[in-house]
Amino acid sequence: MTPILETRKLNKSFGAVTAAKDLNVKIGKGEIVGVIGANGAGKTTFINMVTGYLPPTSGEILMDGRPILGLAPRAITRSGLARSFQVAQLFPELTVLDNLVIALAAAESPHPSFLKPLHTKARVAKAEEILGEFKVGAYRDARVTAVPQGSRKLIDIAMAMIGNPKMLLLDEPTSGVSVDEKGDLMDTVMAAVHHHGLTVLFVEHDMDVVRRYVSRILAFYSGEIIADGPPDAVLADARVRELVTGHSDHKGAEQKGADHKSAEHAAAQQGSSVA
Repeated sequence: MTPILETRKLNKSFGAVTAAKDLNVKIGKGEIVGVIGANGAGKTTFINMVTGYLPPTSGEILMDGRPILGLAPRAITRSGLARSFQVAQLFPELTVLDNLVIALAAAESPHPSFLKPLHTKARVAKAEEILGEFKVGAYRDARVTAVPQGSRKLIDIAMAMIGNPKMLLLDEPTSGVSVDEKGDLMDTVMAAVHHHGLTVLFVEHDMDVVRRYVSRILAFYSGEIIADGPPDAVLADARVRELVTGHSDHKGAEQKGADHKSAEHAAAQQGSSVA
């Protein structure tokens, strides 16, 4: 079966620092895959390359067997690969309903006209349905600035799903969310994911969240994937325990990680500026 997403020998360098090295990944339809690694490990670089926010130095990216390398982020989204961001990408001074209606209008056409009325009955009805599915209907008429962080995350993810993607990439969905809220947030997201039959790849630092929701883990360290497999096996791997979930005692490894963190920061900055 053709993987829904595949990368072949994907590389990215920033000067003398290699931020991604020979990333060969195949993700099948319906998989829920977690991406773990310390800050600077290459996670954001990988996500930004796959979604078109950062050009690779070399390699291939395929969606349903078709190359998407070189496409703009919007074109990649329309191919069926959507993403949410670590910081919710919302219009802060508009209401939650306004944000969803705008996203719905943009999803209807590659060249939407915002000169026509946005709040049609059909769009408002669909927006309210989405708000209900993600359990944020109470904030329908609230400005985004007045909405709690966890609910903002849910709204951002809901907007990413508006175009009916085949696959969803989530960049740290529980970042900035209180421990008490994480379970409810992820339960809501995963209920929607399963309802719509989506494949998911998500970056996450909370290992409890990873263990609970994923069927497979990709562990990154210094731009490379050092483990790929079921959660229990990956989290028990000696290198993962030393380099990802534990603390390295080797100065060389620490320095390599510090160098890579600088490259990862550059990748995140470039991806944010494009966004």
